[in-house]
Amino acid sequence: MRDLLANLRVCADEIGRSIEAHRGRGYSGLRETQYHLDVVADEVARRVLGGAGLRVVSEESGVTGSGPYTVVVDPIDGSTNCDRGVPFYTTSLAALRDGELVAGYVVNHATGTAYEAERGAGATRDGQAIGTSGCDRLGEAVVAFSGLPDHHAGWAQFRALGAASLEICLVADGSLDAYGVAQRSTLNPWDYLAGLLIAREAGAVDADYRGEELVTDGAVVRRPIIAATERLLGELVQIGPL
Repeated sequence: MRDLLANLRVCADEIGRSIEAHRGRGYSGLRETQYHLDVVADEVARRVLGGAGLRVVSEESGVTGSGPYTVVVDPIDGSTNCDRGVPFYTTSLAALRDGELVAGYVVNHATGTAYEAERGAGATRDGQAIGTSGCDRLGEAVVAFSGLPDHHAGWAQFRALGAASLEICLVADGSLDAYGVAQRSTLNPWDYLAGLLIAREAGAVDADYRGEELVTDGAVVRRPIIAATERLLGELVQIGPL
């Protein structure tokens, strides 16, 4: 497992260096909403992870390689933030074996802050153990969303920051109290899997608004919600997608 996490770190570090010359170049023209920096980051991910004998499932290029471990990767989560200079974008890497999450790594390239977790070993931010806020009342909660809620459902404040993997990690370290989807928004596994393991290992709880399995390496859509406590999760699930 130590070698696996080391490979994830090496991959993310190289991606961080590779994209600097491509920020601000805009869309690649190869696929809708894909930036030049996405293409460059994906090339690095496939080369580094494939070279380490890992099967890769990437947002940008689908499935490549083979091996006992699968790494589900969003080479750049928050591509628009990255391209436009908003300092909130990551590389997100989740490793699975036999269909189970075993490791996760998320790094905010703008700040260098890195989150990681191994199954059963807790979660860290820059090497220090983290835990959730413990918030259990929606009226006191700061909640982040993918998408824009169509009404206020009683939370204290909400955010829409544009990088799901990092927002989920902010639930893990107690900066946010919950994260979910709003209206017709959905996420893919590469958006949330690494953050999901980090949040679980930090004590957070999760569900899917439609009761679907969140741990998958398929190119599917899900509607996850992650919260600091069971009580807060229950309140949000009861409200339903906003």
